[in-house]
Amino acid sequence: MIIKSLELENFRNYGTLSISFDSGTNILYGDNAQGKTNILEAIYLSATTKSHKGSKDKDLVNFAAQEAHIRTYVVKDGLENRVDMHLRKSKSKGIAINGQKIKKAAELLGLLNVVFFSPEDLSIIKNGPSQRRRFVDMELCQLDSLYLSDLNNYIKIVNQRNKLLKDLYMHPELKDTLTVWDSQLVLYGNKVIEKRASFVKQLNEIVYEIHTKLSGGKEELKMIYEPDVLPETFEKEIESCRERDIKFRQTTIGPHRDDFSFVVGNIDIRKFGSQGQQRTAALSLKLSEIELMKKLSKDTPLLLLDDVLSELDSSRQNYLLNSIGEIQTIVTCTGLEEFVNNRFEINRVFKVSSGKIEMGGNI
Repeated sequence: MIIKSLELENFRNYGTLSISFDSGTNILYGDNAQGKTNILEAIYLSATTKSHKGSKDKDLVNFAAQEAHIRTYVVKDGLENRVDMHLRKSKSKGIAINGQKIKKAAELLGLLNVVFFSPEDLSIIKNGPSQRRRFVDMELCQLDSLYLSDLNNYIKIVNQRNKLLKDLYMHPELKDTLTVWDSQLVLYGNKVIEKRASFVKQLNEIVYEIHTKLSGGKEELKMIYEPDVLPETFEKEIESCRERDIKFRQTTIGPHRDDFSFVVGNIDIRKFGSQGQQRTAALSLKLSEIELMKKLSKDTPLLLLDDVLSELDSSRQNYLLNSIGEIQTIVTCTGLEEFVNNRFEINRVFKVSSGKIEMGGNI
């Protein structure tokens, strides 16, 4: 699977753009705030329907326009497919595959699998639990369309239940209707918990070996799932927490409060690890994400590296670049020094400046 080309219209700082990619390593270089990351964001949207930044659709449209278009041409199993995405400031997005509109995001997932790696990902270990949940959810949503549906249903139910909890202050007679939302919360929440647990188990089978090599055989990394509640007790606990939820006007237990820890030896590096340990673990996670996607999708994902090389020391840079192998990769950076110094093969180069792209030629 590779991305052949990308066309943008009124997306972020681009008026119009047409760019064709090599099946190997593609470099987008230029000063900061010129539009390099916007290209990666458009590709990620085409694969997942979501911005890697969590941006709303209206914020993706050029400020001078009311709507934007993304057209992505993907070659999968020898066949070319076109993904059209229509973004509007005042309406929900429209998506079509080969000219046929789709109703659910799940219909798109799997056509283009991507792994996105940014400097923010290097802080996934030490940052808050929401970022660790997002890492797991974004990976699982690409690999399992049912998980996407279960997660979306769970989030909607949490939001509806929270609204009801707030309304109870003025309408206490609605209290009995909580039972309906509770049963749905448990139903979809348990599905989310079970699939997250399975994902962590599968990832651990891969991350152990990668991290051992990356640390020079000095460390063994394990990811541990810390569910806020267990499936077998969820129904009972949501009932026992009802008065507390009413008092605080929010749902205080469930997988929306899950966390994940990372252990080297007996040390939780999330709390006690050095910055070097945390960054090495984050790199191991991303490389494991690639391998797990290969294994489960039976295809190679597209790797998007957003200015991440400048955040790594030379040994981690080399390990990352040497691990890419045959994967199509699109890299953003401010200069080509890291690649030239490491004599790394570059297949196509583009210079990005003020929302314009200049072809740098094959190297």
